[in-house]
Amino acid sequence: MYALILPLGIVNLILVLIQILGGLKIFKMSYKLHRNLGILLGVFVVLHAAIAIIYT
Repeated sequence: MYALILPLGIVNLILVLIQILGGLKIFKMSYKLHRNLGILLGVFVVLHAAIAIIYT
């Protein structure tokens, strides 16, 4: 489980960048996709934080 902290952090960074670029209308996406990616980002952030807190 400890080996998942870095990959989840990288996935979170990518999702945040996609959300920012979508919000600034640099990267065109529908509202539904933007919302779903935001929910996915929230799930990965909680998972990343929980693993980091438990195993460090």
